[in-house]
Amino acid sequence: MEKKMTEEYTALDLETTGLNPKKDKIIEIGAVKVREGRIMDSFQCFVNPWRKLGEETRLLTGIDDGMLQDAPGIEEVLEPLIDFIGEDVLVGHRILFDYSFVKKAAVNRSLVFEKEGIDTLKLARKLLPDLESRKLGDLCNYYGIAHRAHRALADAEASSGLYQKLAELFYKGNEEAFMPRKLLFEAKKEMPVTKRQKERLYKLLDRHRITIEYQVDKLTKSEADRIMDQIVAKYGR
Repeated sequence: MEKKMTEEYTALDLETTGLNPKKDKIIEIGAVKVREGRIMDSFQCFVNPWRKLGEETRLLTGIDDGMLQDAPGIEEVLEPLIDFIGEDVLVGHRILFDYSFVKKAAVNRSLVFEKEGIDTLKLARKLLPDLESRKLGDLCNYYGIAHRAHRALADAEASSGLYQKLAELFYKGNEEAFMPRKLLFEAKKEMPVTKRQKERLYKLLDRHRITIEYQVDKLTKSEADRIMDQIVAKYGR
């Protein structure tokens, strides 16, 4: 049976506070809905991570705390994002990274988010083995695709453009490489911080006269425990 190229999909990209979906948070979402090679709709928003951004994140993305202070939390934007994606296949550069953050957030809110995806990085590694770099920005420069790096919507648009360019050049004879694959990421639901944990954390902060870059009410139980362990290890009980 002849394999058909995926021409209806949502390209997704996130900016985050770090690389670990179990500890880090989404700060910007960008997605474009594509039909027959054309962008038909887009989704973009900042997301408040309820913590201060590190210098590396600010320098990399150009996003600062002031841009996020009035933004909604992930609990407000997650369902609209999932509704926007619908039944679409996801396309992105290292799409499992972006999927894992959304999946983690969905599990924490008892929402189902199971997807198939097409990874433009994996395609580039297979189809362009001689290129020195297969970063999204370098690939866009190579093919003359407009791109503003490390902003979510621009990266989503660039990933879609790269996917279409690779398909134009390499789909015939490489059909299997362009087929969507089930995205797999195991996530466990995290419970919100308890009253007892908050009381203990506030006592530690007061005792040692320190401040933290987190909004305590927005922590999970595991995050609160991790912060308290760090304080005790550094300052003692």
